[in-house]
Amino acid sequence: MRAIVAIIAAAELIAGSCGAKSSLNVRDFGAVGDGVAKDTSAIQKALDECAGGGGGTVLVPDGVYLTGSLVLGRDTTLQLSSRASLVGSPDIADYPLVNIRWEGEFREGHRALLSASNAANVKLTGGFIFGPPSPLSHLRNPRGPSLIELTGCTNAVLESFTTQYQQLWSIHLLFCQNLTAQNLTLRTVGANGDGIDVDSCDGVTIDRCDINTGDDAISLKSGRGLAAQSLGRPTQNVLIRDCRLHSSIYAAIGLGTEMSGGIRDVKLQNCVLSGRQNAIFIKSREGRGGFMENISGENLTILKSPTFIGIDLLKKGIQATDPVPGEVEKWARVQNFSFKHVRVQDVAELVAGVNVPTARPVEGFALADISGTCSRGISLANMTNVVLSQINVTGFAGSLIKTTNVQGTGLDLSAAK
Repeated sequence: MRAIVAIIAAAELIAGSCGAKSSLNVRDFGAVGDGVAKDTSAIQKALDECAGGGGGTVLVPDGVYLTGSLVLGRDTTLQLSSRASLVGSPDIADYPLVNIRWEGEFREGHRALLSASNAANVKLTGGFIFGPPSPLSHLRNPRGPSLIELTGCTNAVLESFTTQYQQLWSIHLLFCQNLTAQNLTLRTVGANGDGIDVDSCDGVTIDRCDINTGDDAISLKSGRGLAAQSLGRPTQNVLIRDCRLHSSIYAAIGLGTEMSGGIRDVKLQNCVLSGRQNAIFIKSREGRGGFMENISGENLTILKSPTFIGIDLLKKGIQATDPVPGEVEKWARVQNFSFKHVRVQDVAELVAGVNVPTARPVEGFALADISGTCSRGISLANMTNVVLSQINVTGFAGSLIKTTNVQGTGLDLSAAK
């Protein structure tokens, strides 16, 4: 009986100790939060103690915390109060050089403001995150620090925070599994200012996010060239729903051009999209290989954009240092794209889909229940198994549908101007 009591007492002592470590305040580790003194060391100490003690929550109370690169460990939640801000340091020395994947290939780059590698159950929530100022965000060789970069993480959650950055990716997800991003407000300006880059990840949900960026709001990718194709790590099982996505330079949703590892099983639901060049852009070039397949969208609203869907599989993106060879194999295999229940408003061209290689046609492209206004209709080339139905748009000039080397049904549709 005494032995049982002793075991229970020991268990309670251990539980009490874990409970004491489960919630840590960065102020207790010396963080000031005045926006002047660097709080990097204090915040990192709190994060390290949290992960080292079995996990828990690191609290960041109200204040402005100037910091360099921080690393989150497994089972750690970094929780910012509603009036707390992390601000990236202007000193490049605060962002160590590490191995990163940038524009589809592995190379040296500066570690992100917030990063985690091979960590399970990481969570970042609340507050505001501001990237380091120019010229750090402009660096290309080596790449400057992105805002948030998770590599090889499982069951991660990004929720309820606001970011602001310029000319570099805000959130880069690489080799992650089962990740959720929800209730985020992301703002960037300038080329390369992507919102969320999903890179060779499996199982990603992006939910109720408001993303307005200089580059692609959301970009799906999986590396470029023979090395990425041989690695065989596709981006797959992605759900994007109830989001508002806008790009002031490129596309709301970009698929490719870095897709040599493949992109498949992507669902886009209940979203509002607009882009300076395209609402949705499907892109690749010779030497990419790889595939894009089983991509669907439904209940979409497309606001003033040059196109609802733009397709360029011939010449988009930087050539890989190790292009995929072969007369046919060098082109991406693209199949099974479908979009239904779409409302377009002031779109210049409904679908611009003529830049498709004759050696590898698109196999399976379906549009159903498309309504609204556009200046020009649908242009397609080099496609098979095309299915068009209920294309009820108005305001266009010329033919509703123009095709070259296209097979399918509904290609002779007409609609009122």
